[in-house]
Amino acid sequence: VNYVILATPPGFRPVHLAYAMAKGKNVFMEKPVAVDGPGIRSVLASYQVAEDKGLCVAAGTQRRHQKPYIETVARLQEGAIGDVMYIKAYWNGGAIWHRGDKGATPMEVQMRNWYHYTWICGDHIVEQHVHNLDVGNWIMGAHPVRAYGQGGRQGLGPDVSGEKWDHFAVEYEYPNGVHMFSQCRQMAHCEGRVAEAVVGSKGYSNCQDWIRFNEGRPFRYRGEK
Repeated sequence: VNYVILATPPGFRPVHLAYAMAKGKNVFMEKPVAVDGPGIRSVLASYQVAEDKGLCVAAGTQRRHQKPYIETVARLQEGAIGDVMYIKAYWNGGAIWHRGDKGATPMEVQMRNWYHYTWICGDHIVEQHVHNLDVGNWIMGAHPVRAYGQGGRQGLGPDVSGEKWDHFAVEYEYPNGVHMFSQCRQMAHCEGRVAEAVVGSKGYSNCQDWIRFNEGRPFRYRGEK
């Protein structure tokens, strides 16, 4: 075995990563790397093992590996738009799959529908919206220190098993007082938006491949995707 790919439901990833580190294997693990505090602390401990053994661990937050994002975020971090005023993050998409409540045991039902159970999925913010929130953290070079939000379970209805919610709106605050406004939704027949944006004192950007300045010529990434 040259390297291990961890792409099973995220609730299992901390245990699988710890085993791979014990066996001395390089790892690519999908996001999210865990779904709760104990899982995250386990992943951090495994990462320290990787450092000690000279192993590589890569995560599936793909924006960190896309050249347009890399170059644009680098310019933002260098102050291209001045002081960051606020950030916006969206993952508003369609309804998520559900395979029905077929199964010999409650555990089998949950495994078939793992996205609908928070112990193994983490819910929409953790499992999918993490991509957009990670862009905000990347730009700021920090993690939020507090959050204020709300959400609910509207489109799924009472006949769909599970406890996940299908819409959230959260306002995050970074240590320097900058706020990130976040929306995520998984409902059918609604307008979709999967994007990030940042507004600064000298301009604004989609964080991905263009920056528009209050004064001066705009920047657009035109290189290799």
